[in-house]
Amino acid sequence: MTVEVISQETQVTEVVVSQQPEAEDLKIVVKEVEEKKVEDEAISKDVEKSSSYREESNFLSDLKEQEKKALSDLKSKLEEAILGNNVFKKEEPKEKAKEADKVEEEVKPAAEVTEENLVETTEESKVEEEGEKTIECVETEETEGEKKLGDVVCDDEKMVEIGVDISIWGVPLLPSKGGDGLDVVLLKFLRARDFKVNESYEMLVKTLQWRKEFKADSLLDEDLGSDLGPFAYMSGVDREGHPICYNIFGAFESNELYEKTFGTEEKRERFLRWRFQLMEKGIQKLDFKAGGVNSLLQINDLKNSPGPSKKELRVATKQAVGLLQDNYPEFVARNIFINVPFWYYAFNALLSPFLTQRTRSKIVVARPGKVAETLIKYIPVEEIPIQYGGLKRDNDFEFSFEDGEVSELIIKAGSTATIEITATEVGATFIWDLTVLGWEVSYKEEFVPTDEGSYTIIVQKARKMSLNAEPVRNTFRTNEPGKIVLTIENCSSKKKKVLYRYKTKKSACF
Repeated sequence: MTVEVISQETQVTEVVVSQQPEAEDLKIVVKEVEEKKVEDEAISKDVEKSSSYREESNFLSDLKEQEKKALSDLKSKLEEAILGNNVFKKEEPKEKAKEADKVEEEVKPAAEVTEENLVETTEESKVEEEGEKTIECVETEETEGEKKLGDVVCDDEKMVEIGVDISIWGVPLLPSKGGDGLDVVLLKFLRARDFKVNESYEMLVKTLQWRKEFKADSLLDEDLGSDLGPFAYMSGVDREGHPICYNIFGAFESNELYEKTFGTEEKRERFLRWRFQLMEKGIQKLDFKAGGVNSLLQINDLKNSPGPSKKELRVATKQAVGLLQDNYPEFVARNIFINVPFWYYAFNALLSPFLTQRTRSKIVVARPGKVAETLIKYIPVEEIPIQYGGLKRDNDFEFSFEDGEVSELIIKAGSTATIEITATEVGATFIWDLTVLGWEVSYKEEFVPTDEGSYTIIVQKARKMSLNAEPVRNTFRTNEPGKIVLTIENCSSKKKKVLYRYKTKKSACF
């Protein structure tokens, strides 16, 4: 069995197994893991230890001297390339013989040039497409000298205005223009190549060339449909303000969606453009400022993932990962893998030594029972979708992110705790959200009237909440003063963390 590792700084770290793995192959891997005494808990601790990655500062004052020099050298190299019109590949020169023949065929004899057709030719040269800029190319002796911003030069029969439209992600790349965000962009390429100037420059040039050929700048205007929405989407921000991108590999468990996405070469090409369109949308949320948010948080859900046996998905993912790695450096602050199956731990244990420390430091892994507990370290619970143990619901009309902070309660092992919501307003409707990290508790809801002569109302009878239970949302409308009591009984041997919030909606009838 051959194992190929594709590690990268910006997107998913992918493990591709060639020759679709059979059960016997996985047994071999598991056996090797057991022989090395690598257990699930030990792996989790190693991953947790390596997940302390912190983004480097983009302020010049925080850079090391060699890093400042590398940035300055890259700027000089880039300035020279742009002013010399040497950023993009030159077209292959035509054979002189063919060029001469073409000129001979197209150029009319001087005797045929009349005043009438000269006027027509002049008028035609003035016609231009909407939004297109016409630049007159004038060859002078000064052309060979120093080129300045705004100068016009001729190159391979093309008219080029120096410093015009050389940009990436909306950031002008000509250093002498002093555009905002240039340092942030260049530092991404430098960090991706360990501050090696020549390698960083080559990476940047290849990225510009790829974007030109792929027509990446027009991706945001393309309508690529919404059928791939279940596979990947942007939603919310983490505790540091990074936009969050979710990749749901289990979506391709559906044969219909799989065939619709990877059935033909044309469909696979559309998938790639759609995935890069999503990346570009995420980048639109960044500000490219030294102290701003300049990267994304990536969450990869491996639940029900088809795995490496699906050839088309494997090939398309490998291609996407490679292109993202090469053309979007340092755009992901952290890669979180959730609902990770055992085979991932096995391969991770075997392949981890081959990954760079920088790559390993950005990876966080969570097995199914630890999803909510892991995500909440990086994302506010009100921004985590309910399927992952958070409080965020699609099209939520009851709570918004601005509705106040979520309260926290710790329940010791083998103990019971209650949350009381005072309900003195008659006719008001109370709404609450509650989640327990790791659940495995008993939970019930009651309304206890202030009047001792009234009866307690069971809002939700006691029930056992399983490990993967979704967060609770419930409502109760009061007909008399009292309090709503939420009771959580922790019968496990570990302490539990409860996160909850509530609000009151007054009735217009009272």
